[in-house]
Amino acid sequence: MSARIALGHRVHVLGKKEELATTPVENHVVIVLDILFATTTMVTALAHGATQVIPVADEQAARRESQQHAAAEVVLAGELYAETLPGFAHPAPLALLQHGIERKTVIYSTTNGTVAMTLSTGAGHVYCGALLNARRLAEHVVARHPERPILIVCSGSGDNFNLEDFYGAGYLVERLAELLGAQADLSDAAIAARSLYRQARAPEVLLECRVGRMMSARGLTAEVEFACRFDAFPVVPALRGGRLGLIS
Repeated sequence: MSARIALGHRVHVLGKKEELATTPVENHVVIVLDILFATTTMVTALAHGATQVIPVADEQAARRESQQHAAAEVVLAGELYAETLPGFAHPAPLALLQHGIERKTVIYSTTNGTVAMTLSTGAGHVYCGALLNARRLAEHVVARHPERPILIVCSGSGDNFNLEDFYGAGYLVERLAELLGAQADLSDAAIAARSLYRQARAPEVLLECRVGRMMSARGLTAEVEFACRFDAFPVVPALRGGRLGLIS
């Protein structure tokens, strides 16, 4: 049995979702990041009129969930190992917007990001983060949860560390530290993520990472660049009862 790791800092970063297995989250505020593309897509969908987004662990769960809704009110979107699931809409943000999601429920399944979201449900509060909404999300978390420790979860990819998620975590740490001031108390992982953010530049850092290169090779450079629109959507998606919705 793996040992549980106690967290002693106000702001901490996990490098991949698998670390949740040994990390207590019960009294934490958890912010899940999958910059390319799951959380970026979910933030975008809600910012563009989706009624809600239901993140699920896999294709089977998505199909089961879809049976609970009228077909005209649902969009199934998702991928497995970077391949769009059969009969599903493409999971990248711009492609999903072109498919049409306004006033619809998006049921969303991905290899990493939605899995990280479902693994985080034991936390006191779970939020969906991206470069697109980091500033507003940081403001909300600091204002609404002034005493709670904050855990930023990078989804990673198949038990591997992903640079783009760590970069996104660094930008979020930068905004949180700015708001918290002397109370920030950053872990070493949070300091490292912030250092990466300060030294790297977007969109280059996302286009040069493994997933970014793979997306560009598939003609999705515009999707990667879209993910780098810092603070474009001042929205706060919160996970409640397994569903993501916007809160003020």
